[in-house]
Amino acid sequence: MNIKYLLINLLLVSLLVLPGCKNPFRYTDTREVPVDAKERVKKNIEEGRGINFGRGPKGGGVFDFASSNELWRASIEVLDFVSFTNASYSGGILITDWFSGNSNSEENSQRDLKITVRFLSNEIRADGIKVIIHEKICSDKSKLNCNINKIKSSIGNDIKLAILKKAALLKKKTEQKTKK
Repeated sequence: MNIKYLLINLLLVSLLVLPGCKNPFRYTDTREVPVDAKERVKKNIEEGRGINFGRGPKGGGVFDFASSNELWRASIEVLDFVSFTNASYSGGILITDWFSGNSNSEENSQRDLKITVRFLSNEIRADGIKVIIHEKICSDKSKLNCNINKIKSSIGNDIKLAILKKAALLKKKTEQKTKK
């Protein structure tokens, strides 16, 4: 009687465990797998395969760090003339502080601009980035009575174009380094 329960339990456990096992005897084409062991090891290393003991997968992956994103780096370089109030890579946004031009006229000294850059994609494309310009015009020198408006200006398109050009140059430079 005990043997009967033991066999039933063994059968149930094997039915639960075995479907998760991979087939070690899968079909391989001998034209793709080198016969020599040293060549197989070399090929496996090149493909990122090997034995790992709980350290995660080997090989390269996709890194979403700011230092590897050309659009982000280009935006920082193009807008280096002004300080940032928010630079969140994970949020995909750059916001500059309010700044004024170098003009000394009375009218322009009461007008400040703020640039917001939104990253919609990691790819260097015209629709992968959005540049928004806000204008703050104050009616008095104390800057207590101010109006803030989003403006459409050629400045936004010029900044966007400069960022895209710089990002393309950075990507080209990165690709040249990786080829070497």
